[in-house]
Amino acid sequence: MKKFIVVSFIAFAFICAPNQESQAQVLDGIYVKEHVPARKPAPYKFLRESDVMWSKRVWRVIDLREKINHPLYYPTTQIGDRMSLVDLMIWGINNEGITPYATDDDRFTQPITRSQIDVAFGAVPKTITFTDENGNEVSKTITEEKNTSEVKQFIVKEDWFFDRQHSIMDARIIGLCPVRWYTVESQTGDVDEDATIRIQQVFWIYFPEARRIFSNHEVFNQFNDAERRTFDDIFFKRKFNSFIVRESNVQDDRGISEYTLGLQSLLEAERIKKRISDYEQDLWNY
Repeated sequence: MKKFIVVSFIAFAFICAPNQESQAQVLDGIYVKEHVPARKPAPYKFLRESDVMWSKRVWRVIDLREKINHPLYYPTTQIGDRMSLVDLMIWGINNEGITPYATDDDRFTQPITRSQIDVAFGAVPKTITFTDENGNEVSKTITEEKNTSEVKQFIVKEDWFFDRQHSIMDARIIGLCPVRWYTVESQTGDVDEDATIRIQQVFWIYFPEARRIFSNHEVFNQFNDAERRTFDDIFFKRKFNSFIVRESNVQDDRGISEYTLGLQSLLEAERIKKRISDYEQDLWNY
């Protein structure tokens, strides 16, 4: 009886083996990627309150339509282990416990749920009306998926400070907020070409909390596929382009657009940027 059981088990194993091989994942490449998935965030220099002799908080906008920022925008749909920055943030919220915060303020005081993020992306049930082949008006309720490719910008909240212990001007990012650009559809489900583009902040994340997942997800490098930076590298080394839209001030931290327009807004942003740079330069004698 025991011999029969053993023979039956061996026969069953041989039958299942081809099926298991067909389901085995094929290696898409010439080696197994082990470096990036195991990476950790680059450590910050130790900082004490007494080491900071000057600081300034600013808010920047990263425009993903600029060529230098394309690695943060593409791919719009996941390709293997590559995904866009906003898709990675949502993946981290769904799978890694990253906490999203409301956009009512940027002080990370009000956590929000996944369903609230869906609402912010417009992925909610809605009713559309159309005419069928018999000429009758028909109503249908559909639920749209999140279109993360609508995120065209990111707001970066960061602190610039002079560290007298190391005698350097440095910056540390505090938070990130994706900004969605979209148009409103008509009741028939068609996009109105004359509709005004609407801009909406989706959610905030606390950047230090997200650095762990940023550090083990790679970003496309157009010059070398074997040397791919991570999202954490992009922000840590500041390999992106941006412009200042706000600085800390006595008037409720109002934005530049609230007191200047057009070219004057750009000049004001450059003035703030130059003032930060000049502070460091003025500390030294040449």
